[in-house]
Amino acid sequence: MSNLTATQRLEIIRQKDRPTVNDYIPAIFHHFTEFHGDRRFGDDAAILAGIATLNSVPVTVIAQVKGRNLDENKKSNFSMPHPEGYRKALRLAKQAEKFHRPVICLVDTPGAFCGVDAEKRGQGEAIAENIMEFMTLKTPVISVVLGEGGSGGALALAVCDELAMLENALYSVISPRGFASILWKDPSREKEAADLMKITADDLMRFGVCDKIIAEPVGGAHCDPNLTADNISEYLMDAVARLSALDIDTLLNNRYQKFRKIGVFSE
Repeated sequence: MSNLTATQRLEIIRQKDRPTVNDYIPAIFHHFTEFHGDRRFGDDAAILAGIATLNSVPVTVIAQVKGRNLDENKKSNFSMPHPEGYRKALRLAKQAEKFHRPVICLVDTPGAFCGVDAEKRGQGEAIAENIMEFMTLKTPVISVVLGEGGSGGALALAVCDELAMLENALYSVISPRGFASILWKDPSREKEAADLMKITADDLMRFGVCDKIIAEPVGGAHCDPNLTADNISEYLMDAVARLSALDIDTLLNNRYQKFRKIGVFSE
């Protein structure tokens, strides 16, 4: 499926029966226990966070929640987190650092919620604080883009030691719809924008942004969710073992260098 365009992949990841974190978490992890709230304002259903075991290794799981129907999407605000969601994620990440648990982030969002209330509660500040704190978090951080990785809403959970993407996932600094709205003043040109933006897993592997492409079944993850979950699990177990073997200074230096080289080019 490597010859598919970004537009075709966008259609695949928006299939209503594509697996979500509510499918992947029970298939990949054991003993998952959810934690709620940011200890400042409230809980955000767009981000699911807790502790679990991965192949008997204790880990912290932070995941953005997409729904499969209208009711599920309304509950999770269509996977667009509020600032309290990002603060909950940071609370769990700092707890993981304290107890030396690897952090696994599952990214799937069109972007952070941009409503008035979210802005009043410090949406930009919450995202910026996550980016800053995750950069120096003294424990392994692994992020997997499951579908849409849109804008700062995704980046807040994607400052990591390794970034993996499912084969059909997309990841960019702005959503294709937002790109079309700004560049052409026409959000209906979303698919045209997607093909111009170079945001597929293959593109980002070439740019050095993505570290691993996780295979999906022919037709997309929804065609065999169990196989997709197995592929994600296999990658995560390998990544956790490799990164946990590094001393903290090496881990942090590698993370710093990973982000320093993004965007480097030669003429």
